[in-house]
Amino acid sequence: MNVCILGNSLSSLSLAKNLVNKKINVDICYEEKKNNLSSNRTIGISNSNFDFFQKKIMKLNKKDIWEISKMKIYSEKKINDKILDFQKSKKNYFLMIKNNRLYKLLNIELKKNKFFKKKVIKKNFYRKLLKEKKYDLIINCESKNYIGKKYFSNKISKDYNNVAFTTTLKHTSLINNTAIQIFTKHGPLAFLPISKSETSVVYSFNLDKKKVVELNICDLIKEYNPKYFIKNVEKLNEFKLESFNSKSYYYKNIIAFGDCAHRIHPLAGQGFNMIIRDIKIISEIIQKKIDLGIQLDSSISVEFEKNTKHLNLIFATGIDFIYEFFNFERKNKNTNINKIIKFLGKNKNINSIFTKYADEGLTI
Repeated sequence: MNVCILGNSLSSLSLAKNLVNKKINVDICYEEKKNNLSSNRTIGISNSNFDFFQKKIMKLNKKDIWEISKMKIYSEKKINDKILDFQKSKKNYFLMIKNNRLYKLLNIELKKNKFFKKKVIKKNFYRKLLKEKKYDLIINCESKNYIGKKYFSNKISKDYNNVAFTTTLKHTSLINNTAIQIFTKHGPLAFLPISKSETSVVYSFNLDKKKVVELNICDLIKEYNPKYFIKNVEKLNEFKLESFNSKSYYYKNIIAFGDCAHRIHPLAGQGFNMIIRDIKIISEIIQKKIDLGIQLDSSISVEFEKNTKHLNLIFATGIDFIYEFFNFERKNKNTNINKIIKFLGKNKNINSIFTKYADEGLTI
């Protein structure tokens, strides 16, 4: 059984590792370009997804991850008053890891595996790929390559008119297990602990009123700083924010996956979690074929879309609703919204639903 994965991203490598664990031949083919995995970009993996990652993709050492057991949400209008407060006594909400560290670890493990090869795409590659039918499955993780543009350009998309700024705070050591989200007048600002003395920051900055160049982002981060004695702020990185969902997840034996299938606003830290859930589903579909002794074919594409597309669309719509809900609050002076959210958050049943939604995604 032979699978070609297009792209050199974390989603590509994670999927490849899951498949080679099943002794499936996997070629990752990618266009050579500068790696944009900066040292201050981080990923939060939910507890249930982390369990799957550990068992079915790759075991991560404790030294590479940081546990988050509490989450607190504030509004700028009530900066000293929590809107929502989530705590777990036994399990973690998220486990944090740096993007570039996870990327390196996956590459190291894959290079050891005899079922894996990595190839740089050269001239006429895509024409040969489609003509020669060398692979049972082609899984495309890139939205802007030839395959993405040719077969998966029809999308439900949204431009948030936001730029996300990321950096890492170096600060004095403390008990650092609480993720904090502040819905500021400029957009959502997240403080995500990654060690006792380091905290990752993601500031989704709204561009509707002022140009970014008119404001010092580092000064704003320090202004909203909830508790840290900051020693240093690393160089800012930025990227434009948009969301989209592909209207089709497959063409024959070609599957849209990862950034080719969907992208969401980062305020809830669910982008990579959606990808892990997709890996779990496609892994189960493929494993059933293997157990029955059936060759991999285009039926996997059909089944994958059937089991993921509607759930991903509903989940992404839910994340967008959360963003627009707080965006409305940001633009208006009515504080009743905060009171309603606080009331709902204190309800144990509703709190449990919120927690399960963030951990496991949507199941129907």
